[in-house]
Amino acid sequence: MITRALLSLSDKTGILEFAKFLVSKNIEILSTGGTAELLKKNKIPVTNVSDFTGFPEIFDGRVKTIHPKIHGGLLSLRGNKEHEKIAQENDIQPIDLLVVNLYPFEKIVQKENASEAEIIENIDIGGPSMLRSAAKNFQRVTVIIDLGDLQMVQQEIEANGDTSLETRRTLAGKVFARTTLYDVAISQYFSPGQLHIMGEKIQDLRYGENPHQKAEFYRSPHPFSPSIATAKKIQGKELSFNNILDANAALQILTEFASDENIAVIMKHLNPCGTAKGKTIEQAFAKALEGDPLSAFGGIVAVNQEVSEELATKLTEMFLEIVIAPKFSPESLQIFSKKEKLRILEVGEISSPIGEKDVRSVLGGFLVQDLDTKQVSESDLTVVTKIHPTRDQTQDLLFAAKICRNVKSNAIVLVKNLQTVGVGAGQMSRVDSAFIAITKSGDRSKGSVAASDAFFPFPDAVETLARAGVMAIIHPGGSIRDAEVIQKSDELGIAMVFSGVRAFRH
Repeated sequence: MITRALLSLSDKTGILEFAKFLVSKNIEILSTGGTAELLKKNKIPVTNVSDFTGFPEIFDGRVKTIHPKIHGGLLSLRGNKEHEKIAQENDIQPIDLLVVNLYPFEKIVQKENASEAEIIENIDIGGPSMLRSAAKNFQRVTVIIDLGDLQMVQQEIEANGDTSLETRRTLAGKVFARTTLYDVAISQYFSPGQLHIMGEKIQDLRYGENPHQKAEFYRSPHPFSPSIATAKKIQGKELSFNNILDANAALQILTEFASDENIAVIMKHLNPCGTAKGKTIEQAFAKALEGDPLSAFGGIVAVNQEVSEELATKLTEMFLEIVIAPKFSPESLQIFSKKEKLRILEVGEISSPIGEKDVRSVLGGFLVQDLDTKQVSESDLTVVTKIHPTRDQTQDLLFAAKICRNVKSNAIVLVKNLQTVGVGAGQMSRVDSAFIAITKSGDRSKGSVAASDAFFPFPDAVETLARAGVMAIIHPGGSIRDAEVIQKSDELGIAMVFSGVRAFRH
């Protein structure tokens, strides 16, 4: 039975209601500092920890719960005669329930202009110590670090006067996970050369890229949103390993664009087979589908506006794996509900993932880099040919550059009227990527523009694009043969601009 609880919180959300419940069950409450003041202010009976231990809080509150009567009350083994004898000799009373969350170190360390003194003062010592003591003794002590668990614990106490062993073990696991993450954050502040990759398992996946591979999906401790890890799945089958990769790739393209633009993306095997901008989101999807309707079968659609009834109707006319959007109208969800297996992911407002890291595993280690969020603007462009691109061509070139850096290299993307008409991806030769892009585009390549994720080492790919009717090209430049490439473009009557930004995506 639970007879005594200790409450000490930085975030006090919901604690008043829980404390009132404990009092109704004749459970004594111990508390510290601001939590004790809040309880007293609301006329909830509480004993200060300093009164319980007979020792005052000292050093500006740095020492208040580090005391044998606290840790002995948490750690002593009930039913162990030797422990019970020592507890009686030292007037150590059991503490059966601990509710603690930690000083907001992670929030403070990210605060602009936070002083080192402020950061240091937000390193919690007593909190993690109590939590670990209680979690170690989970066979008898209930410990809560996630305030979302208050209601569940309350329901068990209401029903049984105590929590189950299974519940206590689960709660203890949460404690050790949270205190580990907390220590990692502190460690990285003092030793920035150390990198710890942590995550909370969201789900076990049926399998990985292939059926013989086991896989799980983890969410980082402080996930960026919008993301697939934070998305709300409204309906549909569980996401697979490959679904998650493709959905993430589609969402990343949406983050390239402002939220007031109407952008639609159709993703297949980590490459966009169709992307377009439209006057409406419905038009954007129609144009994206025209980009490569054959490859779109079984793909993933992502849009950066609310999905309407009209768009949902169009989407359900074809076979898709996933639909991703910031939000969905009630009418659209009614239409989607007729396709129970179709996964619907609501991700919230689209924004740029500035500061995010890209982590990739290699045998024996991993690579970490900044996520590529470099935007190429018109001011970055240098026209290097005699012919200048028109205003419309310039807009198409910038659009193509955004899509191109989200295509596996070597990458060539053809765009016309803010619509991809051909994509060449993942080839060992840039000429091969150009050939695939123009093959996909057919006659639509005439009058289009092309983006390349890296410079042209030889004029051959330019010649291939010119024969297909491409009128302007954007690429970073920087080849020792730039002069030859520019000369060939002049001969072929093609406008060429350098962006100065390479955009490989291996």
